[in-house]
Amino acid sequence: MRDQQPSMTDNKTIESVYGSACERFSAFGIDVEGALERLDAIPISMHCWQGDDVLGFEKGAGPLTGGIQATGNYPGRARTADELRADLDLAMAQIPGAKRLNLHAIYLESEAPVAREAIEPRHFTGWVDWAKERKVGLDFNPTCFSHPLSADGMTLSHPDAAVRDFWIAHCQASRKVSAFFGETLGTPSVMNIWLPDGMKDLPADRFAPRERMADALDAVIADKLPREHHKDAIESKLFGLGLESYTVVSGEFALGYATSRDILLCLDAGHFHPTEVISDKISSTLQFVPELLLHVSRPVRWDSDHVVLLDDELQAIAVEIVRGGALDRVNIGLDFFDASINRVAAWVIGTRNMRKALLRALLDPTTALRKAEAERDFTTRLATMEEMKSMPWGAVWDFYCLSRNVPVGLDWLEPIRTYERTVLSKRKAA
Repeated sequence: MRDQQPSMTDNKTIESVYGSACERFSAFGIDVEGALERLDAIPISMHCWQGDDVLGFEKGAGPLTGGIQATGNYPGRARTADELRADLDLAMAQIPGAKRLNLHAIYLESEAPVAREAIEPRHFTGWVDWAKERKVGLDFNPTCFSHPLSADGMTLSHPDAAVRDFWIAHCQASRKVSAFFGETLGTPSVMNIWLPDGMKDLPADRFAPRERMADALDAVIADKLPREHHKDAIESKLFGLGLESYTVVSGEFALGYATSRDILLCLDAGHFHPTEVISDKISSTLQFVPELLLHVSRPVRWDSDHVVLLDDELQAIAVEIVRGGALDRVNIGLDFFDASINRVAAWVIGTRNMRKALLRALLDPTTALRKAEAERDFTTRLATMEEMKSMPWGAVWDFYCLSRNVPVGLDWLEPIRTYERTVLSKRKAA
């Protein structure tokens, strides 16, 4: 990594520019301080798998499978749970606002191998203790990939009942872990079920796998758990490596299942057709499901899970949530894994961008825009929307970081560089 950048922090200048920005926003009827208070309370669930390339800590684990691929070989991948937690600590220290951590089942801690259907809360007590100390919530996912019984591309839809039963048992065990998180930490754990089921080439029968999938999922969620501890979500996918022609849990399947079973729908930004965006799906799907889970990612040509940028779609996602008054019904999580750059920096870049997008959305003159729209004054609506793009939201962001004791501008990069020199560079590839 390159030499240190000059510090971005000049407290008096930041405070002065912030004051001027507040005046500009006030002219549009926007309470900046109120927006920052709201922003602070919106949790973003960071994904553990950015730190170790989705490999996890199972004893004797095999290669990454299920249409998933982490590309790159940047040095410093976390090899143990303690290393991953240390990396997360550094990343979280650079990010303002409320945070959560999203875990997969393969991130358990055990001296002996543990079968997937045998995981228990005790295998995750290290994560719970860590979360308690840092006052962050935990979310969870069953891991239905990278396993001998998922090798042929089928899990809960497998034609062999014994294989289906194995994955049902794993998902049921995962729900107990998730509920343990929620009860222990006092904040509900969202457990997302993503299945890699599909086929590389055209199937002769699309119906039977989906019928088996629906029945298996019903068995998974049959035991009703308190929503104050645990929330179920289901996620669709368009295709993956080795699953190019058919996925069992398509967008329509996931939407239909979530609405009919009264569970959360997970919208992953990379899991739809390249011409689709999830920002437009938020207002539609919230008409029919109680809550949404978002996996905010950045697809490039396919579901490649690039680090989230502050681009038009990310901003549109944040605006839809805020304008729709849906902050209490949308659970925001991240999902990317880039092994071509410093993994800790990737977390920081992506998570800060998500919060920047939320800030810009909270500084939006929603009331004035709705009034103009209701009066069919589309000229004022468009002019106002465009004017807001050049408003000094960056000055507000800098003050927000300063006032929350996290680095301003690129000042977060130097701690990452130091950590790379002193810690990451000494890790040998496992």
